[in-house]
Amino acid sequence: MPSPLTTLTLFGLAPGNVRWGLAQMGTSPPQLQRVPGLRFFKLFGSGKGQGFGLTPNFHRYGMMAVWESEEAAAAFFGGHALYQIYERRCQEIWTAYLAPLRSHGLWDGVNPFEYQAEAMAKDSADGPVAVLTRASIRLLKAPRFWKFVPQTSTALAEASGLLASIGLGELPLVRQATFSLWESAEAMQQYAYRGPLHREVIQRTRAEQWYKEELFARFRVLKTEGTWNGQRLL
Repeated sequence: MPSPLTTLTLFGLAPGNVRWGLAQMGTSPPQLQRVPGLRFFKLFGSGKGQGFGLTPNFHRYGMMAVWESEEAAAAFFGGHALYQIYERRCQEIWTAYLAPLRSHGLWDGVNPFEYQAEAMAKDSADGPVAVLTRASIRLLKAPRFWKFVPQTSTALAEASGLLASIGLGELPLVRQATFSLWESAEAMQQYAYRGPLHREVIQRTRAEQWYKEELFARFRVLKTEGTWNGQRLL
């Protein structure tokens, strides 16, 4: 039986395509809903810098997808009409192929990475990992959340072992995510669990109930294709 596959794709638009890219947030989902083998997807805008940010980056967009199989993903990236349009409109595209190791929480009422059980046995193995943190922020708590963003973004950017990171958003201000790529699970854990600022933010998140829904997922990076900011990662 085919195993599901998760991908995260970043689209770097070519000059002159800002309006087109923004429009795709509304026009691409109906087309993606009809893609064979695509069982979950989300489209994102992005912020400037490496983490959350109030300043949008209208030149970069993202798509997270969970596929029924590797073959379904290959068919889409290999020649689907919508993806071919993105290829023509972009100056660079980067895709990570991911296998969930751990995930908890919900995303619009479901956990799209529930198939992680077969990969959890490999959680202690060496190799690069990716992390997705995603939350729906309570509107009244948004000012408190954004107050801590500059500090946490700086701490993330300075973390040892970080290869790359980006702040992504389904909706401005209140539906936010961070995707980060690390040299190893150890490097990620050093930042997540031993950094005093990150620990404080986690504690405040719980105590002050900033989120009405959240999800955390850790992935093994199977492979990457393309470039991110002109660089080939891994």
